[in-house]
Amino acid sequence: MTFTVPQQRHLVTELPGPRSRALQERRERSVSRGAGTLANIYMDHGSGAILVDVDGNRLIDLGCGIGVTTIGHAHPEIAAAASEQASKLTHTLFTVTPYENYVRVAEKLAEITPGDFEKHSILVNSGAEAVENAVKIARKYTGRRAIVALDHAFHGRTNLTMQMTYRPWPERAGMGPFPGEIYSVPVSYPFRDGLSGEEAAERTIDYIRTHIGATEVAAFFVEPIQGDGGIVIPAPGFFQRIAEFCAENGIVFVADEIQAGIARTGTWYSIEHHPGVVPDLVTSAKGIAGGFPLAAVTGRAEIMDAVQPGGIGGTFGGNPVSTAAALAVFDLIEREDLLGEARRVERALQARIGDWADRFDVVGEVRGKGAMFGVELVKPGTRTPNPEALQAVLTHATTNGVIALDAGSWDSVLRIMPSVVISEELIDDAASVLEEALERL
Repeated sequence: MTFTVPQQRHLVTELPGPRSRALQERRERSVSRGAGTLANIYMDHGSGAILVDVDGNRLIDLGCGIGVTTIGHAHPEIAAAASEQASKLTHTLFTVTPYENYVRVAEKLAEITPGDFEKHSILVNSGAEAVENAVKIARKYTGRRAIVALDHAFHGRTNLTMQMTYRPWPERAGMGPFPGEIYSVPVSYPFRDGLSGEEAAERTIDYIRTHIGATEVAAFFVEPIQGDGGIVIPAPGFFQRIAEFCAENGIVFVADEIQAGIARTGTWYSIEHHPGVVPDLVTSAKGIAGGFPLAAVTGRAEIMDAVQPGGIGGTFGGNPVSTAAALAVFDLIEREDLLGEARRVERALQARIGDWADRFDVVGEVRGKGAMFGVELVKPGTRTPNPEALQAVLTHATTNGVIALDAGSWDSVLRIMPSVVISEELIDDAASVLEEALERL
């Protein structure tokens, strides 16, 4: 990739700078405060793993808009594909007069998602919309109503997906009532439960049997790596047993890959890190189109086709420009071996920050796959979550030109999700800034 911005952190003003502060004043007069912001630093442009704000500061982006710009900011090939398509056709609505891009994206999703069976897809606008459609499809296919999600899950901000999201604050507080027949069940969280994958799975299955009833469940939704939940990676064997249980009981097993999918973890989809586990349905979004709005549900043809024509769809879902961008993303991932680049980033992060739990009393664990890492912060000498420490780290990072993310049900996990094109030099520089904050703690 040719970068249009030097891949170095460089600050010319304090952060936020004067133009960002002025924009913040305008924002407060016109934008709902419900649209909260991690850092009131307003961006102008970017390239690769660097963002440039309106004051000319260059910041290292360890967040990628929560996992969206996996291939880097403003990739010229994505911009060119979108521009070319926008000059020809921006919208007709696929369910009125269809177009080839939609079909080509569905064909590619059938190729890259796990499983060698026939697969069909539907394209929508966002991750939450993909999850909602997966719920509808599973209920239609099974004739059942109950939906199971894991503790610490995040599945979206619509009314239905908020009920599938674990923690009440801030996403759900005061927003009810919520739909019924949505159940949260225990997840494998090795740092906190100390269970093997098989032991954790049996605990989960017992909860379903005793609280819900296996024959009542339409779908079991899992994030193979929980992003907002704190980069929680279930222990080996957990998903194998859960998938087996779902197959035994006619439950649709859904991998929500909205944050961890599309090359972020060194494989096309993060469920591939659990050998032999093949979901019935997969949801994709975020990194699929390089920043353009697009999401998908892909799965077994007989499940996807259970819905009557017109039962699923939407005005803007799979629009020509977003699908053109997605096709360019797929091509880049394969041609530039971005799966390999994600594995390179994992090695670099592990080498640079993997010993933090030994070096800093406030760090309980460092864990991750590919370009998706979590640093769980605790009260020294305990495993008690330490949200105050996380806020201190994030404040220090943003004021020094590093954009990282918060995560975890207790707001105590530092989430690191850079582009897979980030250099080792930028990783080292960003880690040095984060270490300054940890040393102060």
